Amino acid sequence: MTTEHAQEPQEQTGLTRSGHTRRRFLAGAGGAAGALALWPAGSAKAAVGKRVAVLGGGVSGLSAAHELAQRGYAVTVYEYYDTLGGKARSMPVPGTATGGRADLPAEHGFRFFPGFYRNLPDTMRRIPVPGNANGVHDNLVSGTEALFARAGGRPDLHFPLRRATTPPRPGDLTLSWIRDQLLSVLDLGTRLPAHEAAYFADRLLVHLTSCDARREEVWEKVAWWDFIRAEEMSEEYRTLLGVGQTRNLVATRAEVASTRTVGRVIIEALLLWGLLGRGMDGDADVDRVLNAPTSEAWIDPWEAHLRSLGVEFVLGTQVREVRYDGGQVSGVRVSARDGGDERTVTADHYISALPVEHARLTWGPALRAADPQLARCDALQADWMTGVMFYLRTPTPVVHGHINCLDSPWSVTAVGQAQFWKGRDFPRDYGDGRAQDCLSAIISEWDKPGILYGKTAKECTKEEVVAELWAQLKDGLNDAGKTTLRDEDRLGWFMDPAVTGLGGPDPQNREQLLIHPTGTLYNRPTARTKVPNFFLAGDYVRTDVDLATMEGANESARLAVNALLEADNSGAERCRIWELYRPPELEPLKRVDEVRYKLGLPNTFDLG
Repeated sequence: MTTEHAQEPQEQTGLTRSGHTRRRFLAGAGGAAGALALWPAGSAKAAVGKRVAVLGGGVSGLSAAHELAQRGYAVTVYEYYDTLGGKARSMPVPGTATGGRADLPAEHGFRFFPGFYRNLPDTMRRIPVPGNANGVHDNLVSGTEALFARAGGRPDLHFPLRRATTPPRPGDLTLSWIRDQLLSVLDLGTRLPAHEAAYFADRLLVHLTSCDARREEVWEKVAWWDFIRAEEMSEEYRTLLGVGQTRNLVATRAEVASTRTVGRVIIEALLLWGLLGRGMDGDADVDRVLNAPTSEAWIDPWEAHLRSLGVEFVLGTQVREVRYDGGQVSGVRVSARDGGDERTVTADHYISALPVEHARLTWGPALRAADPQLARCDALQADWMTGVMFYLRTPTPVVHGHINCLDSPWSVTAVGQAQFWKGRDFPRDYGDGRAQDCLSAIISEWDKPGILYGKTAKECTKEEVVAELWAQLKDGLNDAGKTTLRDEDRLGWFMDPAVTGLGGPDPQNREQLLIHPTGTLYNRPTARTKVPNFFLAGDYVRTDVDLATMEGANESARLAVNALLEADNSGAERCRIWELYRPPELEPLKRVDEVRYKLGLPNTFDLG
């Protein structure tokens, strides 16, 4: 690894992990499968001979395969890449390993498992790993703080992320208590004028006490930017509470992001209830990551377990068309990823678990006519949120959690990964022994000019994107008299090869992220379709989470499997579905708001 360019392969192939670290991690991974089988033999027998084709091997596809295989279905997963996991998978950097080490680990973007996730953690507990009482779930570790890095010499905000050790008791969670806590945090951690902090706190009270109907029929149509009146406030207000809560976290612009989605998932579930320890996955903290590269810690054990359950995988396969005939799906036309001969695969049931931007291309006119909600998926939007891995000569953890560079024009977030990989010695296990750490950074804004070249990320070449990203990281982290990132420490970099054509007339990104502008809810389909043997799974499917997340992908798979079981008249136990936490203390206020909404009145706390 003598040059920067050495970290950027021309083509990503052979993506499965290799080397002694993978073998050590997976040894005996399938051995405990029997102990974790939850479904009675009778349920499995009811499905003998029933075949299910799962289209897509990302989190939603693997989740669906897991639930179906445990209920006795014969499952085949068709996946575009040569490895499983979709956007969640790790990617070895080809040609970087020497001396018996594994290739340097890379990824589409860092993984983040908030404490409010409950469906996905349940699945992770059922993926056996030797020595782990709770399977893959025991490979989750907590970050203890978030760093909100400011540019221009402004003091950074280190925000503790441990859940409250003494959360408010039932009945103590009053609106005045919530408001006081919000104002305290905003007063200590920001330079917001007092009246702006108070206004924002009051807007959150409006959303917290709004009934479901008002949220779905009103706030879904109102942009977060407008809901918090960002345009009328200070630049600090817009940066911290507008862009910082939307573009930096989920790639959606605050100017168009649905208030229902931002308020319900990011503000309430992730931040407010998470910090209070309400509605969490056991005793989880707010911010969790894996204790090794994603495929080592999660995807590879999952694949091994699913194979032990009889799931078959057909990799390197492009889904071309879901064929509709005689009132049902009659087969799926597929080919090798790089073209070649096409063939039709058949099954009793079909679950489309592709990302929406790829799934909708496979739905022909007849299938769309059979269920109009498929055509509405054309209105769903995806955007770029892709990362770059920096490999460093010196351990550089920065903060024990995630970094949010609030003032970066490209909405940069990052995490120092090696600090969490306690079972790994980075220079011993990866690359050529020189890299001591990897800083995983994500660009969420690809359409605004940067500080180095004055060009958008899409207008830059890959090399320019890397230089600009590094400059924005340093702008946020190397101020106030300290030098966190040094140019001489940077050994190399890696960018997801799904991004192509940068700096040219037609930049492309095959792995985009669903975003949530106003009205998105109305175009999200249900897992059950009007075609009796065709079901949908993916983070674009309507779930309670209502956000493009791994949790939403897993929840959608559970919904798809439950719909399939009902269509099949199966006696197997249905998948359990966890919904977002609803504090009982606020339910009476929501019922009052329901009455007011029906009468055409505003929320009690909505003073304009």
